[in-house]
Amino acid sequence: MKEHFTVPEAAEYMNTTVRFVRRLIAERRIAFHHLGRHVRLKRIDVDQFINSGRVEPVTRWKAA
Repeated sequence: MKEHFTVPEAAEYMNTTVRFVRRLIAERRIAFHHLGRHVRLKRIDVDQFINSGRVEPVTRWKAA
C-alpha cells in the first residue's frame, strides 16, 4: 500500500471531498508535507486524524 497520499487520494481514502481535505490542510488540522509545490499526506497521519474523531458509545444504566 502507498505510504503517501495526494489530496485527491486522501479524499477518496477518507470517503470525503477534495475540498474538505484542502480545508483541513489550510486550517492546519491535519499533518501534511510539502514536496516543492506538491502536498502529500502520510497514511499514518490520515489514520490518526480519522481516529481522533472517534466517539465512544455511551452506556446507560437504570436509576434505582
